[in-house]
Amino acid sequence: MAIILGIDPGSRITGYGVVRQVGNKMTYLGSGCIRMTDTELAPRLKKIYDGVSEIILQFQPDLFAIEQVFMAKNPDSALKLGQARGAAIVAAANAGLAVAEYSARQIKQAVVGQGGADKAQVQHMVVRLLNLPGTPQEDAADGLAVALCHGHTYQSLISMAGQVRGTVRGRMR
Repeated sequence: MAIILGIDPGSRITGYGVVRQVGNKMTYLGSGCIRMTDTELAPRLKKIYDGVSEIILQFQPDLFAIEQVFMAKNPDSALKLGQARGAAIVAAANAGLAVAEYSARQIKQAVVGQGGADKAQVQHMVVRLLNLPGTPQEDAADGLAVALCHGHTYQSLISMAGQVRGTVRGRMR
């Protein structure tokens, strides 16, 4: 069993999602958004750090995953996004969590089945995969998608490790 915290970083809204994974089964534990109202960057980064730290204390995740920075049209936006990611990553590192990073394309591929999916498709599949009664806000759904992506990857690695242990010089025992 593992509790996975997924983060969709943003300098204005940072989405998060928490799932419990037991084997291939994933169960919803919580999700939401850390919203920044400050106009200055430093207080926003502090709010992200404090918010992620609080989520970690509340849910006690075993695993932490975050979306990678993509190159936006506006370099200033990409830099701010990178700083928001950094604040969330430091919160995870301070809690002793290893950090897994996935591209938006990898996340969409894992959750929807195609890397070019739009936000509505991601929301729809998050609802279906976690059997949610309603549709979470976009950023919260993206955080849940990051957690689901990491859960699928984590389970695949466990399966592969089990297969490797069962081989001798490339042959099954």
